[in-house]
Order: sequence, then structure tokens, then C-alpha cells
Amino acid sequence: MAEAIAASTAVPSTPAVTVPVSLPLRSVLPWALFGGLLMLVALYFVGAEQGATSVFAGSDVHEWVHDGRHLLGFPCH
Repeated sequence: MAEAIAASTAVPSTPAVTVPVSLPLRSVLPWALFGGLLMLVALYFVGAEQGATSVFAGSDVHEWVHDGRHLLGFPCH
């Protein structure tokens, strides 16, 4: 009787999960380039979007990124 109870409460075994050792470069490279491009665009807007190099007229972009500019050490005034 005790064997029947033990058999019904036993934890079923799960199949082994295989984890790939490495990712192929062809699958990572496009995402790395895209992330790098986004980081460069963000760095431009935070660090250089004012004055002679500004893409947008006015100071709207400057005001949106003002705190991030100081946090990253870019002077602005």
C-alpha cells in the first residue's frame, strides 16, 4: 500500500534541455549594429543638438534632454 502512495506522488522526470554553446555572429551582428546606431543617435541628441550643429530649430530638443546632458557631463550653459 505504501508503494502505491509513493508511486503516485513521485515527481515526473523532465527531458534534458540543450542550451546552445554560442550564438552565430550572423544572427547577432544586425542587432548589434542597430543598437549601436540607436546609441549614436541618442548621444548626438544629448550631446550636440544645439548651436551650429542643430538639426531642429529652437531649443525644444535641448530642453527635453537637458538633465541627461548634465548627467553625462556635457556642458550646455
